Amino acid sequence: MIAVSACGATADKDSGSGGGSGDPVTGLRLMVPNTPGSGYDLTARTVTQVMEDTKVASGVQVFNLPGASGTVGLQRLVNEKGNGKMAMQMGLGVVGASYTSKSKATLTDTTPLAKLIEEAGAIVVPKDSPYKSMDDLVTAWKANPKKIAVGGGSTAGGPDHLLPMQLAKAVGIKPKDVNYVSYDGGGELLPAILGNKIAFGASGFSEFLDQIEAGQVRVLAVTSEKPIDALKDAPTLKDSGIDLVFTNWRGIVAPPGITDEQKKTWIDSLTTMHDSKEWQAQLKKNGWVDAFATGDEFGTFLTEQDKAVADLLAELGLA
Repeated sequence: MIAVSACGATADKDSGSGGGSGDPVTGLRLMVPNTPGSGYDLTARTVTQVMEDTKVASGVQVFNLPGASGTVGLQRLVNEKGNGKMAMQMGLGVVGASYTSKSKATLTDTTPLAKLIEEAGAIVVPKDSPYKSMDDLVTAWKANPKKIAVGGGSTAGGPDHLLPMQLAKAVGIKPKDVNYVSYDGGGELLPAILGNKIAFGASGFSEFLDQIEAGQVRVLAVTSEKPIDALKDAPTLKDSGIDLVFTNWRGIVAPPGITDEQKKTWIDSLTTMHDSKEWQAQLKKNGWVDAFATGDEFGTFLTEQDKAVADLLAELGLA
């Protein structure tokens, strides 16, 4: 771990610094580009609460600006050029939405601050499904891909949409042939799975934990590199002979044109927050995988994700 200052004492007034050594950072605002109660919203409010509890920052304002799968917020952020006090909570869904919504603003216009967490996906079926393994499912799916409906809690370009499309490519199915049914989040997806309205679901594993424990839903595979502690009996896709690792992730970006000192204030504050026992407790509580990366490292990751998503959506005729 790198020891960093929580105060951003070297930042100028516009960066939101408390202005003195050891003082909490003040005046910061964190935008959530979708509605209260969403995954982004939970992450942003957890980040700011830990920053407050650890006295990294004081009075950080979280506000919601939903619309167009996150791209209304993205456009607002890009319009805030040079505003070192503002940042935006985002993730893989905003990457896809920037293409499917034909957004003029793109994530390449922003200033990457920090990647925070990852969450693996899961391929799930109802308890009475005829598919007992990924091999069973893939065999049936390849035989008639348009007949096998897969549901997800994302619109086109979102994580739950990208997962089955990448899975299809990995097993030799044309993504255009996938019968994807979009639901408005996990709250609508779960009843569709339980009601056998779809053959299988693809979403973040945490969406199904209660139903898995109750025996209502079976996990055929998780999409992480390694098995997940919360689902010890579930194989990975790689264990099932499928060469694919897929993780949803969330991070924070700032407007373009901020100064190096403003960027440092945010990164130092987020790094100190990340290193705290309070944040580690939140990772465990929420089942999040620690994937912390800052600055240029996060920027490189973001560029790679942007290209991969753009290529896939172009293949589907969605970008």
